[in-house]
Amino acid sequence: MTRRRPPTRRRTRRQQQCDAQLLVFAVVTAAGIGLVVMVVNWLLAHWWVLVVVLVLAGLAGAGWLSSRQQRVRWEAVRAQGLRYGLPQLDALHHTRFEDAVRDLMQRDGCQDAQRVGGRGVLGADVKATDPYGRRWVIQCKHRRNGAHGSPVGTPDLQVLNGTARPVHGADVAVIVTNGRVTGPAVTFAKQQRLHVVDRQALGVWASGSRPLWELLRAVPPPRRPTSLS
Repeated sequence: MTRRRPPTRRRTRRQQQCDAQLLVFAVVTAAGIGLVVMVVNWLLAHWWVLVVVLVLAGLAGAGWLSSRQQRVRWEAVRAQGLRYGLPQLDALHHTRFEDAVRDLMQRDGCQDAQRVGGRGVLGADVKATDPYGRRWVIQCKHRRNGAHGSPVGTPDLQVLNGTARPVHGADVAVIVTNGRVTGPAVTFAKQQRLHVVDRQALGVWASGSRPLWELLRAVPPPRRPTSLS
């Protein structure tokens, strides 16, 4: 009778792969630790290199911070001193005219002023919140020929009246144009508590330093008390 040999355990391919991965990991880890030790020893022997790197990094950080502060100050000065003449406004594309109105609102202290003009905005080209908490919704009507262009009429005011408060939540609804406004449109605006900034009023606002709410009549009272109240 022949004895059977005990079955030998064959290592599976998966186990071999795991062993190979462990070996590679151990080698990489050992190499990494060796490299770190070598770098640390080199830096200890050449400590002045680390000092130079830290000094250069500090100078670079200080330069970046100074540049950023200067840019912020320049933007503040530019916003405070922003001025537009009517010829400048007449020469703008209608989208850049909306940008100019937004910039003027920011100059006046409306930090969240933004241009939202475009299709489907339902009569709102610029939105802003003034320092008194009032929500402004502005519709811009740019005329390439300025005072010689077609006047803003009652239909334009009707669009603003229909969307400014119920859709956009406006406290102050304004239409701004570098052109003319018809008499019936002005009458309709007064009846519906809308505000009209025609060419003459725009010239005063854009070339001066007074905020728009100081130039308009019957602006709603502040929503909240502020240091400006």
